[in-house]
Amino acid sequence: MDNLERLGMGQVLVADPMSIWYLTGYWNVPYERFYALYLARDAKARTTQATLFCNRLFPDASQTGARVVTFDDTEDPVALVAEATRHGEPLGVDKVLAARWLLPLMDARVASEFHLGSPAVDDARSIKDARELDLMRAASATNDQAMAWLRSQLHEGVTEHEIASGLLAEYRRLGAQDHSFTPIVSFGANAADPHHEPDGTRLRAGDVVLFDVGCKRDSYCSDMTRTFFFGAEPSERDREVYETVRRANEAAEAIVAPGVTFAEIDLTARRIIEDAGYGSYFTHRLGHQIGLEDHEPGDVSSTHDEPVRPGQCFSIEPGIYLPGEMGVRIEDLVIVTENGCEVMNAYPKQLTVIE
Repeated sequence: MDNLERLGMGQVLVADPMSIWYLTGYWNVPYERFYALYLARDAKARTTQATLFCNRLFPDASQTGARVVTFDDTEDPVALVAEATRHGEPLGVDKVLAARWLLPLMDARVASEFHLGSPAVDDARSIKDARELDLMRAASATNDQAMAWLRSQLHEGVTEHEIASGLLAEYRRLGAQDHSFTPIVSFGANAADPHHEPDGTRLRAGDVVLFDVGCKRDSYCSDMTRTFFFGAEPSERDREVYETVRRANEAAEAIVAPGVTFAEIDLTARRIIEDAGYGSYFTHRLGHQIGLEDHEPGDVSSTHDEPVRPGQCFSIEPGIYLPGEMGVRIEDLVIVTENGCEVMNAYPKQLTVIE
């Protein structure tokens, strides 16, 4: 709520199920039904009123500590929200609140103004406490182990889809519960597509192999990319591409520290790739924040001028993508510490040829 007050608002309607879970410990997937947590700050008393709006079909929410307002499919939840909000004050609304609910709330004038309130919760989620950091480390350690399994699956003729489809069982064997995103397995020219979806492409000698994978363990996400060469020594040009990406990755990680901006971190990696002549082939931001979700607000890009802060977790993932030929990406997750950063991934990054 302190974050909300800095935004000039004393009340917010949170509709993101993950943010509601973060704030209350209550998990629910509402599908098309209305679901929201209303928070209102009493500035004088320094207290917060919490009201959770739940369809009667949802799991019991009585243990959240919030006042629970229930309704069924024939009732109008907008009228119930209108009874709770302070109509004469601005209301922060969540970025995922559907227009089918937001527009009727605006028509009902449940607040004097409507503003984006998500940054208040996003900022709180951005700074991980000690327990969260330990869970992030555990998820990344599991991902390191899974990368060793992925490498062991490589043999001539195996398809991208065959490897990707077996990864979930390996994650679960290692103690994780799920993927944190759909795994990317790319052979040869497919690696030039940063978000390639695994298909029936078969591995051949001389291919580059790119794995971009992550698991969810105890609710927290991991994300890592490693690139290998299969069956033959890389050409001079391919070796240059790989080493350029590796240098960019390591140089960016080396400058992460409180006070350094996200934009400066992005520029450090981008300049190395540009100086090597591959700037136009680095086609995305350097990274993204991560936690309960794989991609969380606050990217590592040239337009994000905020300084990083201790407890933040984000990816460092430079890449070079040569259309129709090959691509290389190397990605780690880092935690910002009081005087630098901790790289959560221990899997090696030196150029590796798999025979």
